[in-house]
Amino acid sequence: MRRKIPQDKKFISDVSVFDIAEEGKGVGRQDELVLFIDKAIPGDVVDVELMRKKKNFGEARVVALKESSAYRVEPFCPHFGVCGGCKWQHMSYDAQLIYKQKSVENALSRIGKIDTSGMDAILPSKETAYYRNKLEFTFSNKRWLTSVDEEINPEDMNALGFHVPGRFDKILAIDHCFLQADPSNTIRNSVKLFADQHAFSFYDLRAHEGVLRNLIIRTSSTGEVMVIVVFAYPEEGQVELLMNHLKSSFPSITSLLYVINQKKNDTIFDQEIEVFHGRDFIYEEMEGLQFKVGAKSFYQTNSAQAYELYKITRDFAQLKGDELVYDLYTGAGTIANFVARNAKEVIGVEYVPTAIEDAKINSELNNITNTKFYAGDMKDVLNASFIDEHGKPDVVITDPPRAGMHVDVVNRLLEMESPKIVYVSCNAATQARDLELMSEKYAVTKIKPVDMFPHTQHVENVVLLELKK
Repeated sequence: MRRKIPQDKKFISDVSVFDIAEEGKGVGRQDELVLFIDKAIPGDVVDVELMRKKKNFGEARVVALKESSAYRVEPFCPHFGVCGGCKWQHMSYDAQLIYKQKSVENALSRIGKIDTSGMDAILPSKETAYYRNKLEFTFSNKRWLTSVDEEINPEDMNALGFHVPGRFDKILAIDHCFLQADPSNTIRNSVKLFADQHAFSFYDLRAHEGVLRNLIIRTSSTGEVMVIVVFAYPEEGQVELLMNHLKSSFPSITSLLYVINQKKNDTIFDQEIEVFHGRDFIYEEMEGLQFKVGAKSFYQTNSAQAYELYKITRDFAQLKGDELVYDLYTGAGTIANFVARNAKEVIGVEYVPTAIEDAKINSELNNITNTKFYAGDMKDVLNASFIDEHGKPDVVITDPPRAGMHVDVVNRLLEMESPKIVYVSCNAATQARDLELMSEKYAVTKIKPVDMFPHTQHVENVVLLELKK
């Protein structure tokens, strides 16, 4: 139960911030009370207001910055502090890398009991702005007002942008987003202007009514552009009107799609995708390999850094050309197809059937004939009969979701005793948990963090495990 904070205990002065928590908040202390402080960074000295308090920790916000950390920089985005997308913009990129490295090291040593003394330095992202290849924006008739909106017409509450953290029904109108390169900003602003000029209603997230619901923009390293407009309850002619505007105004759009989604949630994975103009996919490219990316396809959102991540994965696997490789949680088979030319055969397994179809298409597209893909729950597919049929792998590559691997999958890996396992993770804590479970038979011999998402606390990590002799 949340404790009510007495007014005289609500404000705390001169808190020294000495660390960053996993969720990206600064960490300070008053006596025995640990404070998690929003937008504070190590080296700051701050006065804070306690927002929530439990027995031995509290959550707080900065009310006065007494001393600035040497790591503190001026955020480059005017939406910083309201938009929840880039929580570390106020910290230098070098400092971000320091604390990402530290977070991986702490998780592996504390949870996994792993010696991290030989851990490689984190690989920085060459691009720290405009690095994403996909963004999803939301239309809303309930705009989140900020100090720069004081002159807004109270009747003009339409917004196209991002959800405000903690408020599912409020959308922050975005003028310029530094996450995705143009034509992303130009397309979004053009759609907003056109919709306002033609009196298209914006979606009401509480009443579930309105015409325009979401706008998804995907770009690729090959220069192709996909735009998906998600409508809720369009009136006659409105779909054609807006889509023709996009077609004529942006001839660079390779794939112009739309969806009619009248469900209570925004996901489109169970919705029909309609092609208005062009193809139903765009191409990504990596080391001469082409990958088809559709509206529902998964592809790493930082294309350039995904290439670096996959190269590290392949280097850790040390493939010589005669190995059988299992690629677990293969997604659209990007890693599987990327390493296939260096292996005898690659077997990919993934829970989502449509992703497996994408994986097969990507193999065909690149004339790769030594891959096989199977759909199903990993703990059910990866059983003794599956291994008997396909053979014991020489190398296992596993790239599970944030929750890590199911304990049954870990146990199956222990039973298989493959000589090498390359474990790619977007969550060092669950990765460390799984590594600790495998420590009876496997030793961690290489660790390499990779920064995929600058200005956020998120970090990827690649670990090589080798069977103990």
